[in-house]
Amino acid sequence: METHTKAGTLRRPDGTPVRVLVVDDEPDLAQLLGAVLRQEGWQVRTAADGGSAVREAREFRPDAVVLDVMLPDFDGLEVMRRLRAEEPRVCVLFLTARDAVEDRVAGITAGGDDYVTKPFSLEEVLARLHGLLRRAGMTRAAAETSLLVAGDLTMDEDAREVTRGGEVIDLTPTEFELLRFFMRNPRRVLSKARILDEVWCYDFGGQAHVVELYVSYLRKKLDNGGPPLIQTVRGVGYVLKP
Repeated sequence: METHTKAGTLRRPDGTPVRVLVVDDEPDLAQLLGAVLRQEGWQVRTAADGGSAVREAREFRPDAVVLDVMLPDFDGLEVMRRLRAEEPRVCVLFLTARDAVEDRVAGITAGGDDYVTKPFSLEEVLARLHGLLRRAGMTRAAAETSLLVAGDLTMDEDAREVTRGGEVIDLTPTEFELLRFFMRNPRRVLSKARILDEVWCYDFGGQAHVVELYVSYLRKKLDNGGPPLIQTVRGVGYVLKP
């Protein structure tokens, strides 16, 4: 698959170009997306089906995957499960021609970080990828070292490492960003609307269930054997109480 590199503004923390894998069985669309992403100075590879996508990901080790839900062999959700099994932190942007809420939730549940519904604008795809990569720490300039602490929960924002009671907790980029928002606002009740705006950077079509879904993910990972940290305030939102 074709790969190209040139100077860009958004890069990995080590200064190397961001790597993006585009998976779509429509050759013209995959080629167009690849061209737009290369203009950002990113390295890009493409795949036309699930099997080749998994193989490319193993070799290429992408930072982000633009993944069509409908593929000729097995669907994008299965591709996502296989990718997450090997690299849980890769950012995933689903492409789907279906706009039903059930399909959106299925993509997020499988491990995707965001989605766009066909037909979409190339600017929208690019903006979503920029948001995902920034949330995942793909910025050229290093931020000041920042350690967030809430009870026995610790987050190293530079190392992007979370521990509770000394045990490392593996989070996806979106889970990490959601937890960081909570940890930057301890003991403050946060509404679902504000969480959508701050973490996803847009209102997600007003789908508050996305917040509920990710809060449930965090609770499962954070509260394993320990007292719950994120509490529900009925009718309002959530609060982090260490």
